[in-house]
Amino acid sequence: MGITLLNSIDILVVEDNPGDARLITEVLNDNKVFSSLYIVNDGVEAMRFLKNEGKYKTVLKPDLIILDLNLPKKDGREVLAEIKSDEGLKHIPIVIMTISQAEEDILKSYNLHANCYITKPIDLNQFIKAVKSIEDFWFSIVKLPPKTEDV
Repeated sequence: MGITLLNSIDILVVEDNPGDARLITEVLNDNKVFSSLYIVNDGVEAMRFLKNEGKYKTVLKPDLIILDLNLPKKDGREVLAEIKSDEGLKHIPIVIMTISQAEEDILKSYNLHANCYITKPIDLNQFIKAVKSIEDFWFSIVKLPPKTEDV
């Protein structure tokens, strides 16, 4: 198993709301701390991406996943459970970023080993601040797992 130094960050955003996806992209693009930012808009597509199926055959595994819970085709809760039960994917940190404030969603997400849970603010400035806080924490403070060729 070869290890590559983490000098760039690949991010997968799983978000079905085009406005939220665009805003997340714009905020992260401001500082350009990543090498690749991928957006998929449903849970089935997210799993295809992560398992390198179809058009995603050559993409690298992301270093971080930003996952909405309320997704079409395959719910974000199902995606989270599937990722965290897969030996080749479970090491990838997952930030839940969703509109849900329900205690059962928060508890279930942590029980499924989400790394953090953020409720999407409705206010635009607060939304931008939330995305910047993800960026500051996950890309400046946290030491992410090393990239490997076998993962």
